[in-house]
Amino acid sequence: MVWIQRFDPWRSTLCTCPFKYSLNIYTGCAHACIYCYITSYIRDGFKPRPKRGLIGELERELQRFHARRKVVSISNSSDPYQPIEKKLELTRKCLELFKRFGWKILIVTKSNLITRDLDLLKEDCVVSVTITTLDSKLAHILEPNAPSPSLRIDAIKLLKLYHIPVCVRIDPLIPFINDDWEKLEKLVKILAKLKVDHVISSTYKARGDSLARLSLNFPERYIKLLKLYLMGERISNYYYLPRDLRYRLMSRLKQLCEEYGLSFASCREGFRELNDNICDGSFLLS
Repeated sequence: MVWIQRFDPWRSTLCTCPFKYSLNIYTGCAHACIYCYITSYIRDGFKPRPKRGLIGELERELQRFHARRKVVSISNSSDPYQPIEKKLELTRKCLELFKRFGWKILIVTKSNLITRDLDLLKEDCVVSVTITTLDSKLAHILEPNAPSPSLRIDAIKLLKLYHIPVCVRIDPLIPFINDDWEKLEKLVKILAKLKVDHVISSTYKARGDSLARLSLNFPERYIKLLKLYLMGERISNYYYLPRDLRYRLMSRLKQLCEEYGLSFASCREGFRELNDNICDGSFLLS
């Protein structure tokens, strides 16, 4: 089994990331975000399980890479710091291996558990923390088993205290659900005060399974949301909002970030002209 794979093996035309590798440390994710796409291709996607023999196999794979200073993104289909990690420490062990072999690391998480590993993140690492809303009640509906937004803010404060580059993903933006611009401005203002290094955003990309979960949790808003997606386009088995609406949403958030002095990029939207820099934050790697 090969654990380290090319990021975006489907080579999406909307992906603007430079070449990098990808590692998902767990199969499935217990955060169970209702907008998540993994349940469309991972069996029991919200029931996480460790990958058997991961550490030994990963070490052997790293030994086969002759060139050093490669970039790996952790993780893209499961959170590396979901609750099971507190006990198993697989993410920490993987970080130790990547550090030993001289790799550069991009981490994407919704969890404050990442602060446990500050000692391993101080060099050659960029952390992206996802915050979809500051509203704790709404966040609990959208991301039922993930740490609260306030805990994620506290984690960002600590990461910045240790001079670790931090990106924040305001992702996804979902019309009628978390596109309250007064609250989004409050979030951007907090991020500016924390001196985060980059803000990334994208709109919700719909699949049948996640749409069903949204309909159950937001029945009064679902019909309006569905109508928007029916007017949109289908790209790589995902349903996108109409292009002009996506552009307005990303442009407005970019403008907010500019007002507060923050770097901005959209992700997989096709709007390179809106991006101040690469969306994954890899430009922040030393």
